[in-house]
Amino acid sequence: MARDPFRAAAARVRHHLRPRPRSGLIGAAPAGAARPFVRALGLVTVVLFGAWLGLLVVGSVRTPVGPMDTTMTLRPSFSGGTKINVSPLGALELDSHHAPVRLDVDVDRLDPVRSQALVQHPERLSGLEDEVTGDVSTGARELAVRSCVAVVSGATALGLAVYRRPRRALAAGGLALALLAASGVSAYATWNPESVLEPRFSGLLSSAPSVVGDARSIVTDFDVYQQELARLVTNVTKLYDATSTLPVYSPDPATLRVLHVSDIHLNPAAWHIIGSLVEQYDIDVIIDSGDTMDHGAAVENSFLDPVADLGAPYVWVRGNHDSAVTQRYLENSKRFRNVHVLDEGRAVDVGGLRVAGIGDPQFTPDRTGPEQAGSVERAAGQRLAAALRVQRRAGTPVDIAVTHEPEAARQTDGSVPLVLAGHVHHRQNQMLKLRTRLMVEGSTGGGGLRAVQNKKPEQVLASVLYLDRSTRRLQAWDEITLGGLGLTTAEVSRHLPEKKPAGPTPPASPPTASP
Repeated sequence: MARDPFRAAAARVRHHLRPRPRSGLIGAAPAGAARPFVRALGLVTVVLFGAWLGLLVVGSVRTPVGPMDTTMTLRPSFSGGTKINVSPLGALELDSHHAPVRLDVDVDRLDPVRSQALVQHPERLSGLEDEVTGDVSTGARELAVRSCVAVVSGATALGLAVYRRPRRALAAGGLALALLAASGVSAYATWNPESVLEPRFSGLLSSAPSVVGDARSIVTDFDVYQQELARLVTNVTKLYDATSTLPVYSPDPATLRVLHVSDIHLNPAAWHIIGSLVEQYDIDVIIDSGDTMDHGAAVENSFLDPVADLGAPYVWVRGNHDSAVTQRYLENSKRFRNVHVLDEGRAVDVGGLRVAGIGDPQFTPDRTGPEQAGSVERAAGQRLAAALRVQRRAGTPVDIAVTHEPEAARQTDGSVPLVLAGHVHHRQNQMLKLRTRLMVEGSTGGGGLRAVQNKKPEQVLASVLYLDRSTRRLQAWDEITLGGLGLTTAEVSRHLPEKKPAGPTPPASPPTASP
């Protein structure tokens, strides 16, 4: 039965390589001139197809990794990388290398005997890193040997079936081995041991924090690949406990977690999503950069009532779809004890952070024409920047600034480490000239109820920001992307701030202006 794929492939290749009648057109190239190129192309086709079939049929290795049984496989790929499938929870993708082969690791099951041994003897957890490292090394060596045998066997068998000449078949096998060796060299040369620090998770949203891991622990403790891999495997193991329930996520107390949302636009599903994220990530502060409403009418105000039950402080600035009526409703301290409305540079201490913000100076809920006047937005941003500088001179520097419009946010460059905005319904992340990071969030409401007018659903976007509790500086962030209306997909992508380039340090404070 194993020969059937090769026979079918050989028949197709022979059909395409069958000689065609020469054209009688004047000026046509002689058949002999094109023949070497055709032969070379045919040989490469045979080699690639045969190698792929070989990997598909016999190129996998089943190997234990700690308490888990896994299957490791090499697959052809244009981009390379590593994919770890944790069925049924989802998958982790790592940008580990750039080569025409990808490493797939399927977590098949958690071995009950080895797992029970860890539960009964917790002291063995201290040696789990070494055990995992040894298991992975053993599996990788076995996979390398088996992959070499698979590609050589596949290419040779298909070459023999197509050409029916042992010499051509051996040449195909040798070329396949050379290509695999070149791919291995490319993977080794581009190997990125820090890729596990920035995994991309897709699957059940509730399992994302446990699989992706804790930001501070990753940043401070994962300095070598073996330790990173062991922690990742340990986190996956936690998902398979004896009762088949997801574990409680224990946050690192030294990390502050901020949930950034924006542009909800009256989508009631957003409150359920935000509540789930607050619970799963143990959020300290929610920051909403505006356009929570759609028309800003008083009749819409009851839509805001779930804010009081989100389980975390809620910092809000007005967007161009939010009216003064909306703002006054949220400022009702009796109804919303957890809400902090920011405007005209007002700053508050909340959740261990100092946050300041300004509302959008324009109210244009039904605008269908050009973008808002840039000069008005820049003026608002300059007022916020002036307020930030006053705070810094007073010895109470602001950690995060918030606006709705990105153009206003850019005016705070040099006055605050991090500024958040929304409005444009897609993510932007930019380090400004004076080292202020601008993070623009997409629509947490998937464009709101107006999105039903679009041909395709707009994605639901939010981000979890991890900040050091002592320095209050950004350490990492998770970009959370959910399917829009009618879709149930989920993806969590981890990112780390880029390292500062060598060069002169920016000035401690830019030229001041009157507040």
